[in-house]
Amino acid sequence: MEEITPKIRVQNIDHSGIVAGIIGQMGLVELLDQEVGTHCQEIISAGVAVKAMILMV
Repeated sequence: MEEITPKIRVQNIDHSGIVAGIIGQMGLVELLDQEVGTHCQEIISAGVAVKAMILMV
């Protein structure tokens, strides 16, 4: 009989999950998008870019 092992991927996110949650609660992405505005050619908004830069640190 073959033993079936579940494919579980464990990832250590350190503090990133907490920081992302706080950014979400603050509404930082929406605030920045509102202040900066949008352009028809942008792929991601300024708020999302700033959030990514914060989480990369």
